[in-house]
Amino acid sequence: MSRRILFIDCNDQLAPVLAAVSEPGDPPIEVNRAAFASEDLPRLLQGCATCIVDHSYMPTDIVARCADLRDIVFLGTGPQSYMDVEALRRGGVTVHAIKGYGDTAVAEHAIALMFACARDLARMDRDIRAGRWRPREGMQLTGKRLGILGLGGIGREVARIARGIGMEVLAWNRTRRAEAAGSIDAVLRESDVVSLHLALSEETKGFLDADRLASMKRGALLINTARGALVEETALVEALNRGHIARAGLDVFALEPLRLEHPLASHESVTLSAHAGFRTYEASATLLRRALDIVRRLEAQRPNP
Repeated sequence: MSRRILFIDCNDQLAPVLAAVSEPGDPPIEVNRAAFASEDLPRLLQGCATCIVDHSYMPTDIVARCADLRDIVFLGTGPQSYMDVEALRRGGVTVHAIKGYGDTAVAEHAIALMFACARDLARMDRDIRAGRWRPREGMQLTGKRLGILGLGGIGREVARIARGIGMEVLAWNRTRRAEAAGSIDAVLRESDVVSLHLALSEETKGFLDADRLASMKRGALLINTARGALVEETALVEALNRGHIARAGLDVFALEPLRLEHPLASHESVTLSAHAGFRTYEASATLLRRALDIVRRLEAQRPNP
């Protein structure tokens, strides 16, 4: 029996991109677009040594029942939000992440959320659609100070764009970088806007806790296009309720999709997007081509079935 490769959670946006970037010599990829529960994984992945995962949860105990699975190619940089990478490795399944494919796309999305929050665009949009005409005063970003937490590829691209619109940039990075001269306390205290670009790890989970949120400048904006678990969401809601943080632009959440009953989903001072920062055709094409290259390499290394 031939070995299967399954793209387990393909969607209508990614399917045509996958077809467009496929090349002669790529292993055949089966595509699943149907909804499934985690309990369905052993059935779906029967006979699969490799699967491609967009943003589905892969519980360790259930993956352990996928007897043929050896490699997960995760479409993104942060598989830790969806699976326990180290536990899977101990169980014989290697997770392959893909970095650097969408730095510009995510940076542009962070800047878009920053503008939307600064001018309260989402709230005015909701008001107008509900029959209320309420012009709202916003924040002019030129001349303001942007604090960037994390100077990887995305953080550096955000800094470049921000300087182009006349913002002063302060930056902090977990490891020493010449351009990240500020301390975390100074960046939070002095910035009019704070944008998160840290990787999620045990060390950074809950990084912006109640104390750090309280140390931000009153009336500041918070932008998160990195990982939801970097921020203590309960503390963020409380800071928004007090007006200490004026507005938040959030593309990521501790649990996705965001539940309708979650306080952030109905908060008037929050602008939401559906973990879409990296969703441009250009970024998706790069991402899927790199995923196919990984699959191709893995299949070439396996003994013939």
